[in-house]
Amino acid sequence: MSKDIQIRNGSNLNLEGDADKILVDIPVSKTFALNPDNFFNITPKLIVKEGDSVKKGSPLFFSKQNPRIHFVSPAAGEVTAIVRGAKRKIIQVVITCDGSNEVVSHDISDFESLDADAVKEIILKSGSWPFIKQRPYNIIAQPEDTPKSIFVSTYATSPLDVDYDFLLKNNKDDFQRGIKVLNKLTMGDVNLTVDNSFKGFFETVKEATLIGVSGAHPSGNVGVQIHKIDPINYGDKVWVVNPEDVVNLGILFSKGEFSAQRTLAVVGSSVQKPQYYKATIGASLKPYLETSGIDLKEDVRIINGDVLSGSKTSEDGYVGFYNNLISVIPEGNHYRMFGWLPFVDNHVPSISRTSFSWLLGSKKAKVNTNLNGEERALVVTGEMEKVFPMNIFPMQLIKACLVEDIERMEALGIYEVVPEDFGLVDYASTSKIEAQDIIKKGIELMIKEVG
Repeated sequence: MSKDIQIRNGSNLNLEGDADKILVDIPVSKTFALNPDNFFNITPKLIVKEGDSVKKGSPLFFSKQNPRIHFVSPAAGEVTAIVRGAKRKIIQVVITCDGSNEVVSHDISDFESLDADAVKEIILKSGSWPFIKQRPYNIIAQPEDTPKSIFVSTYATSPLDVDYDFLLKNNKDDFQRGIKVLNKLTMGDVNLTVDNSFKGFFETVKEATLIGVSGAHPSGNVGVQIHKIDPINYGDKVWVVNPEDVVNLGILFSKGEFSAQRTLAVVGSSVQKPQYYKATIGASLKPYLETSGIDLKEDVRIINGDVLSGSKTSEDGYVGFYNNLISVIPEGNHYRMFGWLPFVDNHVPSISRTSFSWLLGSKKAKVNTNLNGEERALVVTGEMEKVFPMNIFPMQLIKACLVEDIERMEALGIYEVVPEDFGLVDYASTSKIEAQDIIKKGIELMIKEVG
């Protein structure tokens, strides 16, 4: 079965630094780290201590909210550091690889005959459950729930985002097996969204509802797709799995071991050789940055994710748990006099016509992190609605979050959004507010007060 949707509102940012369709295999990193902040609304409880030896798939910590959800080591080695921040918050659990390649094995015999509870138990014990996230709130799904549907989005529209057809071309069988796994977890549809203009090998995937999507960013955001295809009402649960994590689930039920595969694209105008790499969840970023020809002595911003909604990291950082993208662009710490003039130095792509840069059309742009202005009052201009394709009033929802009006937040659609859906709003808004941060705090309030 196939059906198509077209998203009309939004805008694509045409930036320099797309990844070439080259898959590079470099020596495996010696250092790995798991960061609890990669998992929204999780309070970690440590299982290991410094000096402990761990196998690939050994639990490092679990969720205080649900002790069944374990977070495991992506490699075999020794726990060499547990980095803490203020109030002893766990920042990172660092593992140094010892080359032993020991792995925790799980019995996956007779997979086809397993029911949902048995499949869930294997996923939980293996440490693969964090691959499954829940809407509303974009938190890790609760294994006690049954979702009304599951979404896998292979249509990526964020600036410089990856091509999933290329990225997963060598994992077709594992992807199909992962789809079978997901079908056991829901009585509803497993929705597979693809680029309507080129469906690639995903067109041959069985046991999934294939949905072609077209339109500008943020039409690739799975939250936008859920809103158009299977909207979330109060009490509904919809689960979301990233495409490569479908592969990781498929590998689990093929080999009986936790898979930490992560194909990484290093992109951006500061990258001399933007390309794809075979990597691992939590691997040290430095080897991939150096191989990509990035001059780390220059003042650049390294981002785990895309330029609109990713998180800042450094050359000493690690691959994020859910990330397939590392973006590197110049820092925006150079300011020009009379920066408000619309006809001077117009190289930054503009969504509105207040700047002459919109005349550049399809020309690729080189951007930096400069906001080109300071925070201003929220004014009703309609600019947010032009780039926000949901049937939700984004400005009114932001205001409701600011004043912590839970009833209005519910009425205005807080259950259907996540911070990344406001990435383009942040870019387009002349108020320079941090809409993603406001929405994140609003969701945290909803979890605390409503659950």
